[in-house]
Amino acid sequence: MDARALAALAANPGCRRRALLDGAGVDKGALARALGASANFGQSQFAHQRGNSFEARVKSDRGEALTRLLHERLRDGSPAPEPGGVDTPDLTAAGPQGRTARTALALREATAAGRWALLDHPMVSLDVAGSPAFLEPDAVVVHPDGSWSVIEIKSFPMVDGSADPAKVGAAARQSAVYALALERVAARVGEAEPDGGGAARAPRVRHQVLLVCPRDFSNLPTAELVDVRKQLSVTRRQLARLTRIEDIAATLPEGTTFDLRLADDGRTATRPVEELTAAVDAVDAAYAPECLAACELAVHCRARSRAAGAVESLGRGVRGELGGLTTVEAVLAAALERTGGGPTGDPAVDALRRAAALRAEALAAPGAVACR
Repeated sequence: MDARALAALAANPGCRRRALLDGAGVDKGALARALGASANFGQSQFAHQRGNSFEARVKSDRGEALTRLLHERLRDGSPAPEPGGVDTPDLTAAGPQGRTARTALALREATAAGRWALLDHPMVSLDVAGSPAFLEPDAVVVHPDGSWSVIEIKSFPMVDGSADPAKVGAAARQSAVYALALERVAARVGEAEPDGGGAARAPRVRHQVLLVCPRDFSNLPTAELVDVRKQLSVTRRQLARLTRIEDIAATLPEGTTFDLRLADDGRTATRPVEELTAAVDAVDAAYAPECLAACELAVHCRARSRAAGAVESLGRGVRGELGGLTTVEAVLAAALERTGGGPTGDPAVDALRRAAALRAEALAAPGAVACR
C-alpha cells in the first residue's frame, strides 16, 4: 500500500470494501478485470514521463532551487539558504527496511546539524492494519531550526498562481500521509535524544506542504504552500479504523476469498465470475462518483449502486440533502405523492414536492419542452 492508496482511503473513510481489500493486499486492478469491470484508471505513460522529467529538472542543482522556493514561500524569518549551503545526505541502503532506517538516521543527523538539508526520495513507513506500508515522498527539507517540511512535486500546471482544485486536493491528501509518517519518525528521534530534563524533544513536522508545479504550461517550477492539517486529521482517523480490519473480515461468510486462481501465465483469472462477484459483494462499499478517479473497483461499485437505486450514485452532496431517503425510487415516490398539500415536517420531502410542482408548472407553460 502506497501513499496514493492511503490518501484514497482517507477521502472515502466509510468504504469497508476498499479498507479490507487494501489491508489484505488484494490487487484491485486485476480483480476488476476479472469481474469484467476494469476502469481507465491511473496515470498515462506520457504523464508519468513528463512528471519524471519535471522532477529531474527542479532537482538538478541538488535541491537548492527547491529549498529557496520553500524559504521564499514561508517568509518565516529563517536564514536563506546560501549557494552550496544545502546538505543532501546519501540515502542508499538495501531494501525498504534499510532505506527507512537510513532515512531516519539522516533526518536525525540533519536536525542536529542545524543547517538546511534536502532528502531526495527518502523512505518512511506507517503501520497499516498491522503491516508496514513503505512510503516515498518526493523530498523532505530539514530547516535550520530543526523542523521538517514535505515537498510534493506534480506535473499539472499552476496557471496565474492557481491549479486545478481537485488535483491540489489529491496532492494534499497524499502529502498528509507523508507528514503523518514523518511525525512517527520525529517521535522516535525525540525519544532517542531527550532534552536536558529527560523529556522527549521531537522535531516539528510542519503542516504546510510545498506543492511544486510547472508555471503556466512551461517547464519552469513555481510553488505554493498547502495546509494539510484537515487531511492529517482524516488520515489519522482512517488508520485507526484500518487497525480493526479483522472486525470487517469477521463479518464475511465462512470461506470467503478473493483469490483469482491465476492460470500458468500468472495473469489470466480462472475463477468463475459469479464466485468473485459474490465475494466482493459480501463486503459493504460506500460508492460515490469521486471513486472513479481513485479506485480500480469503481466501475463495478457504480454498477451495483445504480442497480440498487442508491442515491449515493448521484454524489455525496445529493445524498446529504435527501436525509432518510436512500433510494431513487423513494425519492420519486416522496416527490410525486399526492397529499393535502401542507408541510410534511420532513425538509427533504417538502423541498422535493416544491421542486416537482415547479417542474410540472414549467412543463405546462406554452412552448415548454420536456427534458429527461
